[in-house]
Amino acid sequence: MASVVSDEAQPKLKLYSYFRSSCSYRVRIALNLKGLDYDYIPVNLLKGEHRNPEFLKLNPIGYVPALVDGDVVISDSLAICVYLDDKYPQHPLLPKDLKKKAINFQAASIVSSSIQPLQNLYVLKYVEEKGGPDEKLSWVKYHIGKGFAALEMLLKDYAGQYATGDEVFLADLFIAPQVHAAIKRFSLDMSEFPLLVRLNEAYSNIPAFEAARPENQPDTPSS
Repeated sequence: MASVVSDEAQPKLKLYSYFRSSCSYRVRIALNLKGLDYDYIPVNLLKGEHRNPEFLKLNPIGYVPALVDGDVVISDSLAICVYLDDKYPQHPLLPKDLKKKAINFQAASIVSSSIQPLQNLYVLKYVEEKGGPDEKLSWVKYHIGKGFAALEMLLKDYAGQYATGDEVFLADLFIAPQVHAAIKRFSLDMSEFPLLVRLNEAYSNIPAFEAARPENQPDTPSS
């Protein structure tokens, strides 16, 4: 369970997060699945708090999330998930089967390399400045759709109840936040992606996923 604390506290785990960040969302799911208590430290991207010198000491590139575990500081959601999986083996995030493990990494990479960076706030702001608000929406829908089509093709022979079978693994942690953003933020027509729609419905029944949703975070605006 997450709670907001000040930087002066010394919790075992600290997660620097922004409620709407899909990268932070992935890590919140991982922490919840593993049953790890952590303190939630909000970083307001709209107010530029990710550019504060204090935060840049944690992550020089200025992105969320960042995880602090004692004297260990890790940024990048994939690196954090792998670290958590190595240190806290309960509820493994990767299957033992090497082929399925590779598919999980591949699906995670499609989301983290080919979709999510192209919908970042600074990218969308640049696109809007150059082409206007309509161009911004067209841009983001095109790139999400391209990535979703790739995920549908990749996972069609592996998916069970979840992305790569009947257990929740790393691919699911990356897919769930991206589908949520596509629907809630960008109103993407999901009719062309039936597998992802089905997975999204399955995720809604998992408490660890529900607790990690943007609308359930300590820094979610009240209105």
